[in-house]
Amino acid sequence: MSRLRSAVQNGRRAGLEMAATPKRKKSKTVVKDEETTDASSRSSYHTFSEAADVVGFRTQLLNWYDKEKRELPWRTMAITESDVNIRIYAVWVSEIMLQQTQVVTVINYYNKWMKKWPTVQKLAAATLEEVNQMWAGLGYYSRGRRLHEGAQKVVSELKGRMPRTVDGLLKQLPGVGRYTAAAVGSIALEQVTGAVDGNVIRVLCRVRAIGADSTSPTVTEALWSLANMLVDPERPGDFNQAMMELGAQVCTPRAPSCGQCPVQSHCRSYHKVHVKQEQNSQKLLGKPDRKTPVLNDIEDCMDSGTCLLCPSEPWDDGLGVQNFPRKPAKKPRRVERMLSCVVARSGENGDQYLLVQRPNKGLLAGLWEFPSILLREENYSAKHKTTLCDGINQIMATHLTESLLQYVGEVHHIFSHITQSSVVYSVRLKEGDTQARMENAQWLSKSALQEAAMSTGQKKIFKLYDSVDNPKEKGDKGGKKLKQAGMKSNKKLQTSNKHKGSAANSGSRQRSLNAFFRTVKEEN
Repeated sequence: MSRLRSAVQNGRRAGLEMAATPKRKKSKTVVKDEETTDASSRSSYHTFSEAADVVGFRTQLLNWYDKEKRELPWRTMAITESDVNIRIYAVWVSEIMLQQTQVVTVINYYNKWMKKWPTVQKLAAATLEEVNQMWAGLGYYSRGRRLHEGAQKVVSELKGRMPRTVDGLLKQLPGVGRYTAAAVGSIALEQVTGAVDGNVIRVLCRVRAIGADSTSPTVTEALWSLANMLVDPERPGDFNQAMMELGAQVCTPRAPSCGQCPVQSHCRSYHKVHVKQEQNSQKLLGKPDRKTPVLNDIEDCMDSGTCLLCPSEPWDDGLGVQNFPRKPAKKPRRVERMLSCVVARSGENGDQYLLVQRPNKGLLAGLWEFPSILLREENYSAKHKTTLCDGINQIMATHLTESLLQYVGEVHHIFSHITQSSVVYSVRLKEGDTQARMENAQWLSKSALQEAAMSTGQKKIFKLYDSVDNPKEKGDKGGKKLKQAGMKSNKKLQTSNKHKGSAANSGSRQRSLNAFFRTVKEEN
């Protein structure tokens, strides 16, 4: 494998301009990096002032990576695929899938995707419905849509040729930002550039004791400057993947394995932990004034009060190296309450269920869902059935009455920025009442529904519905129990709504009946 890696890397480098050469033309981004970080880089404490330290860091990290790295399908593709167009495409797909998603979850999706669409041309020829169906369950559904849009753009505007530079990837592919462009460029094209994702942020902040808000522009630019300084010009792709691997496997957000860290000798936060332990032990021994050479070194820049990279909060002994980085408090998720209805009818091969497609823009764009309505505060539980009946009657050639609706239960689902709860009802339509008036509606069997492009939240709704006995088959006793359960739940919901008030519904808005399935605009 090492011979193969060397041969492939040598072949890739032929004709490629090395981004680390002094004579290269600086992009506007690089110039901005240098200007922004100049003021905050005056202290050598947060950077590497000795060339020998940079070389040592690279060597130790890459030696560890060669021994400990996980064998992942996209890494294998990056090493073995000789077709540069396929290689760039394969790495691009993996990086988009890995955005805010764990590796273990991505592997299966990636393998299925590449088997179905092994080239950018194959993906461009697919329909958005097929892409959404393949992506279902992976979350952050706009990523799949942007991959599809990007593939179509490559085929139609770039003659099927994937961009060959970091700048080209950044400017020509939708959904590709600074990190993704750098990662694809370094891994697939061996271009010498750093790549800063969440894992790398954590590693660099701990290695150089950067404790200020890691989302601030000053810290962001300082980290990119560090990454570009450290990246190995001979193995840029491996170096960037090694940094990510280190953050994922060793330098983790909680309970980091500092004893197994290959760059421990370069880590200022690890050093600081031991200095603080020494200080505390001196106090316990009654020698608070005793000082050692190591204490003077660790306090360099830490208490200056002027450094924009040092932490603004006092050191917490209980956190240890987890003092770095310090993150700002997360913005609380918006709370939404929905009304959802599983509408069923009898089909030739069993029951069928009504699904409606969401708009092509916004949250969960283009996916299929059960009829749903966003609730407002004043839309209290007593009006649930009335609201659902009005909505379903609009999309169906029927005159649904409230007595036909049965309460099923409540489902909770969490998005990155929304906590959503759905009050679920069900209804079975008569044979003559199942004609849909809307083009974006369809009837699916249970088996087809399981394969449809539906979000995880919608699948939870059907799972709840499926776990409850069909109301049609219940006797009077069972029906009464179900009705009583619904009444109790409605009372709880009414009480809950009174306590939650407007805070629970901030940012939400009532949809008109003419826009029954119009979604809440997705937050950026």
